[in-house]
Amino acid sequence: MKTTSELEPAAAQPRPKMKNMTHAMPQNSRFRKTEPAGFRPNAKPPQNAQRNYQRYLELARAETLRGDRIAAENYFQHAEHYLRSMGENSN
Repeated sequence: MKTTSELEPAAAQPRPKMKNMTHAMPQNSRFRKTEPAGFRPNAKPPQNAQRNYQRYLELARAETLRGDRIAAENYFQHAEHYLRSMGENSN
């Protein structure tokens, strides 16, 4: 059988005091950097958008033929996203 001292939790250790917490985080990462509107460094070329648009249209048509309206709507929404993406790239 355990004694009462074995059942008690260990005493909490005091935390070390830090004078200024801002030094723990690099100065430049405290605030989110903002880029100019329309700037997309990882934007894919328009060929990929057109290819994906066609792909999702085909998937949507296939799901429509199978009778799954929910999956078809999902694919149509994906296709619409790429259609809009192609419109943004042409401007």
